[in-house]
Amino acid sequence: MRDEPLVLGIETSCDETGIGIVRGHTLLANTIASSVEQHARFGGVVPEVASRAHLEAMTPTIERALDQAGLRLTDIDAIAVTAGPGLAGALLVGVAAAKAYSLGLGVPLYGVNHLAAHVAVDQLEHGALPKPCIAMLVSGGHSSLLLVPDVAKEVIPLGSTVDDAAGEAFDKVARVLGLPFPGGPHIDRVAGGGSGTAIAFPRGKHDDGTLDFSFSGLKTAVARWVEARERAGETIHVPDVAASFQEAVVDVLTHKALLACREHGVRDLLIGGGVAANSRLRALAQERCDAAGVRLRVPRPGLCTDNGAMVATLGSDLVAAGISPSPLDIPADSSLPITTVHV
Repeated sequence: MRDEPLVLGIETSCDETGIGIVRGHTLLANTIASSVEQHARFGGVVPEVASRAHLEAMTPTIERALDQAGLRLTDIDAIAVTAGPGLAGALLVGVAAAKAYSLGLGVPLYGVNHLAAHVAVDQLEHGALPKPCIAMLVSGGHSSLLLVPDVAKEVIPLGSTVDDAAGEAFDKVARVLGLPFPGGPHIDRVAGGGSGTAIAFPRGKHDDGTLDFSFSGLKTAVARWVEARERAGETIHVPDVAASFQEAVVDVLTHKALLACREHGVRDLLIGGGVAANSRLRALAQERCDAAGVRLRVPRPGLCTDNGAMVATLGSDLVAAGISPSPLDIPADSSLPITTVHV
């Protein structure tokens, strides 16, 4: 294998079939086939629908990635795939495809952790990760704070959500406000016309001294506030509700992230996951990091949401670290712990 091998990454943990190709930390291709429109009428991701969509999209999405990179399938040196966490059926499609390509091409297979991949992908934009760094991952399924001494070898959990993840709360509040699924981008857009201080929504676990999160109470508070105004026949200014809800979420997220940095003496913070694309989170995190003397790293929005490039990047890191490939009988583990970077 070359010093900087060509790694193809396969991501199928939820509703997007992501294929990425990297050489080292150089991105050559990043193609995505999303099934979000098929789930929109249900107001959330339907696992069976997602699995079928991955089956249909896998081969053409890989072909698009190869065309984008100007490569042939036989040029690939290694295959990386999300082995977990995620939706069991969706993961199975990706893992089965990765095994087939690995066996057919005679190249090594690396099963990787979806959350660790969200950390690794920042290297495509900002270079090698500081060792250690604090990573905050915020998405539809996860809100986690991690200490990352070495993303290819060790990730230490510091805190996580005790109920709804931040992205899940965005989706549910969007539904209350009559906004489309997925809710995050639409709340971010609508909030631009509102005031984040218009409504004093609660900040769950803000000052409890832990590094855990809770967004279920906030989601419920928004729903009750809207219901009360509707019963009273009042006009609801959706931008103010969206902006005030969003402000409550990002206030807690950034507060806890900087608390983790202080407690562990770390001066580098990385934010990843789909919610990291939120414009207010990025702005407030930068403002608070600047004030605290913490260096902030956030990938561009297209690398925050689920994608194959992040899987390929972590696979490349594993190859560079000399870590042995995965066996061909690796399982798809829907509850794979973050402490297991490589299966």
